[in-house]
Amino acid sequence: MLETSVNFLNGLLWGKLLVYGLVGAGLFFTVRLGFIQITHFVHGLKVLAISRRPGKHGLSSFQVFCTSMAARVGAGNMAGVAVAIGAAGPGAVFWMWAIAVLGMATAMIESTLAQIYKVKDEDGQYRGGPSYYMEKGLGQRWMGVLFSVFLIIAFGLVFNAVQANTITGAMTQVFGFEPLYVGIGIVLLSGYVIMGGLKKVAKVSEFVVPVMALAYVAIAFVVVFMNIEQLPAVFSLVINSAFGWQEAAAGGVAYSVAQAMQAGIARGLFSNEAGMGSAANVAASASPNPNHPASQGFVQMMGVFFDTLVICTATAAIILLSGDVASSGDGIAKTINALSSHVGDWGGAFIAISILLFCFTSIIANYSYAETNVMFLSGNSKKALPLFRLLVLGMVMFGALAKIGLVWDLADVSMGLMAIVNIVALLLLSGLAIRVINDYREQISAGKEPIFDVKEFPELDEQLEGGIWTASKATDKR
Repeated sequence: MLETSVNFLNGLLWGKLLVYGLVGAGLFFTVRLGFIQITHFVHGLKVLAISRRPGKHGLSSFQVFCTSMAARVGAGNMAGVAVAIGAAGPGAVFWMWAIAVLGMATAMIESTLAQIYKVKDEDGQYRGGPSYYMEKGLGQRWMGVLFSVFLIIAFGLVFNAVQANTITGAMTQVFGFEPLYVGIGIVLLSGYVIMGGLKKVAKVSEFVVPVMALAYVAIAFVVVFMNIEQLPAVFSLVINSAFGWQEAAAGGVAYSVAQAMQAGIARGLFSNEAGMGSAANVAASASPNPNHPASQGFVQMMGVFFDTLVICTATAAIILLSGDVASSGDGIAKTINALSSHVGDWGGAFIAISILLFCFTSIIANYSYAETNVMFLSGNSKKALPLFRLLVLGMVMFGALAKIGLVWDLADVSMGLMAIVNIVALLLLSGLAIRVINDYREQISAGKEPIFDVKEFPELDEQLEGGIWTASKATDKR
């Protein structure tokens, strides 16, 4: 009964509502922002390059970038890409790219809003995200409560089960470890970090994420170089399969355009999270540099780019260059088999260790998202956090032993419900977000260092927490 219900909801959410909702919202924001992901791509890299400056009350933008990347880069980038290719063919990769490009504009909007409406918790740490801009910006606390509940279920519980499930699958296949012992190990490591709260999560992410991402992309470049003569044919296969110009992929298996779109968009969103409202929770915790809400929007926009257009593409290249499109192997097993076919048996061990790092950092970052929403529900009090942390660790253990198909399907449902609520809020608040982003761009064009002047946005007077954004004039760069 559970599987039937989950399949029905996924068909409704991903077969109709979210395919149109996410693509439509991404197109709308892209056009309204003047294709900012293209015209200001280099500027986004510049903002990321100066993002290490620590903040007095928040994390540095770079710590927030690494934490959001820790959540993004996980099962979706390795197992999820393999699942999408196996279920819908190489064309799914193209639709992952497409939703990522559109998602960069969506991420810009939601992270800017998160910065605008952020608050301070009882320890002086910045907190915020969709629940906060729904309550403060729209005046609809019930909407924020609904989003918080969906996010806590999705990120605090279900997604962490997915990450643990993927770690267990890799460790069992490559090293022959017992799932029970793998689960216990993950629980102990995760518990050590999440008991330290958001700052501990950020410190671990800042150290681990750059190393693991660079190592994984490097091995993908090696694979591409080894098979460089096949690259044009593989790219052609992806494009032809995406638009139905080539009905059958490798192995004689036929895939429809609808299958490719649905699988690519679902797996792309699971990976880059644009429009879901998840990364916005940690984006609000940054002390941005420059001191303007839109600067953190640029940082998160680049996070979507690196997650899907770089790391997911690396996995796709490893799989497609191996010719393993419709052959045996499901999820992470397909990725392991593909890399091993390129570099030998040590490729399986490399993937297993990568999965351990990718998914472990996703677990702790997912927890940090949920922590902010638990505090929103409890009026920014930390009293409920100890019990919630135990529930999170319990789901990690469950995921290590669960059936992967059902876990993935539950993740899709919870993610879809979150995204629907968030997209509605983004559209309603998009006018303000676009004005704030344009204010930033106008200051840049005038040769100034952007600073957020609240006096330019009088409608925010009654909505913002005192002392977060103080009225000040942007000054010329010296």
